[in-house]
Amino acid sequence: MRSDFFRTTLRAGVVMAAMASAFSVNAEPHHGIAMYGTPALPPDFVSLPYANPYAPKGGRVVTGNIGGFDSLNPFIQKGDVPWQLRHLTHESLMGRSYDEPFTLYGLLAESVKTGPDREWVEFTLRPEARFSDGSPVTVEDVIWSYETIGTQGHGRYRGFWQKVDRIEATGPRSVRLTFNVVDRELALIAGMRPILKKAQWEGKDFADTAIEDIPIGSAPYMVADYEVGRHITLERNPEYWGARLPFRRGTGNFDEIRIEFYGDESVLKEAFKAGAVSYVRELNAEKWATQYDFPAVQTGKVALSEIPHSKPSGMTGFVFNTRRAPLDDWRVRDALIHAFNFEFINDTLTGGRQPRITSYFSGSELGMRDGPATGRVRELLEPFEAELLPGALEGYALPQSDGSKRNRGNIRIAMQLLNEAGWQVVDGVLRNDAGQPFELNVLLRQDGLVQQATAYMQIYGQALERLGIALKIETTDSAQYAEREANFDFDMTFFRRAFSLSPGNEQSYYWGAAYADQPGSRNLMGMKSPATEAMIAEMLSADSRDGFTAAVRALDRVLISGRYVIPIHQYAVGRIAHRADLAYPSDRLPVYGDGIWFLPSVWWSEAEK
Repeated sequence: MRSDFFRTTLRAGVVMAAMASAFSVNAEPHHGIAMYGTPALPPDFVSLPYANPYAPKGGRVVTGNIGGFDSLNPFIQKGDVPWQLRHLTHESLMGRSYDEPFTLYGLLAESVKTGPDREWVEFTLRPEARFSDGSPVTVEDVIWSYETIGTQGHGRYRGFWQKVDRIEATGPRSVRLTFNVVDRELALIAGMRPILKKAQWEGKDFADTAIEDIPIGSAPYMVADYEVGRHITLERNPEYWGARLPFRRGTGNFDEIRIEFYGDESVLKEAFKAGAVSYVRELNAEKWATQYDFPAVQTGKVALSEIPHSKPSGMTGFVFNTRRAPLDDWRVRDALIHAFNFEFINDTLTGGRQPRITSYFSGSELGMRDGPATGRVRELLEPFEAELLPGALEGYALPQSDGSKRNRGNIRIAMQLLNEAGWQVVDGVLRNDAGQPFELNVLLRQDGLVQQATAYMQIYGQALERLGIALKIETTDSAQYAEREANFDFDMTFFRRAFSLSPGNEQSYYWGAAYADQPGSRNLMGMKSPATEAMIAEMLSADSRDGFTAAVRALDRVLISGRYVIPIHQYAVGRIAHRADLAYPSDRLPVYGDGIWFLPSVWWSEAEK
């Protein structure tokens, strides 16, 4: 008996040792983490591939925003905040490389490790990590940041926190988050949450702060000066703790970044021509081709740069609020899409230079394929066949016109769809059975896109008149727009969702039923679709790139056939007009091309050499 006991114990010990060994392999700390596979950069990388590690430091750059601001806290729901602050003044545990689909490298954290199925993630802080006031970034700050922003912060942060079972310190510099759902992406999302200083907020209401309560960050830049609604000056912290990190080499090169605020785009563009602004992004290809030959360009003081990319088109257009009748009827939405004469409008406003978006992920491997769904994509969609709208399984393509102003064929189809939905023209006005007229309100924000969006809607309004529909265009300032958008107070509004090559949890925030009626959510169309929920769940649980791609293509079919948005043109290339002394690594552009992180983050001034 004794020998059997020891043999059994020995075997059990061997098994447990083997299991422990296997677990330790999965749980080894690493310098980075990728959604699929391994990070492209080795542990001893010198700099990000699209940064110039030898870029000179110094100089000043001035950028322009449209509208104003009344808050400097980008982490709460309250207030209108300059979008640059989150990216320039605050850091997370890990930072993203924009030359890979979705890979993070250590920033505040020196390493990351996960469980075998990424059911938990653990970060170890760098001992040298500091806030801008010189105080160390601690595990206590990390835990407080996750809990506070996850419960009191902006809605975009709360969805993640609901998937966290617990957060705990596992050492003097290490913290672990354990998740309550199966979702491989959560380990990466955890690494991207902003980290704030706990002591700053003792005795204060984090969700209801005054403008002078500027969150202390740990990034290269700090708010040095501001005038509410007019300008903000950011200064590079001379004592920035991470200046020598490989992830930071060649970034944050300007000593000063000033953000000026203008009433509209035309005033901003004139300020740029006069030299008051250092650069502008141009989103209209026709204007880029015809309006950028002013004197400063001719003399060489201003340079024109085009930045290509390989990311999905995303969705840009005009979204329908399906919470409101009759936009809750897909036939009505289909009719309104047919009435939108894209070919004529695009030729009129952009010279036909910008191709149309054909689906939410078009232009990439993630986009749906033409024709009927096949293979794994069809397998994923078939259980929801009864709820899917026409085109999801069979194949869907946006209506095309002959390019003429009248668009007779599509207007005829639009009227047929409206008749089927119970609408008839009476004395030139489209009315329902109760005699109510069909009226649409499109809400637009006063920003850099308002002129182009207004021009689109003015031409569209003429087409709707032929159907007996009255279109009202309403333009408001940023503060009013933000309030109305948050409360879904519109029939239609301008819509833009940019996607990465690794879409994930944010898709639930964009299309999930849980957010459809939540004020301030990004689900502007108010969609509630079990098929969409299932495709997102499949994306998040996929353990291979092929399985993930099939799920995204299936999601793409559900979204585009849902007829929630009138798509317009895609931004296939970034166009930046800038001071000629501003430079970037043009020989090693990232796969994501231009983005809010690209300029000014990796640019520099040649004048400083």
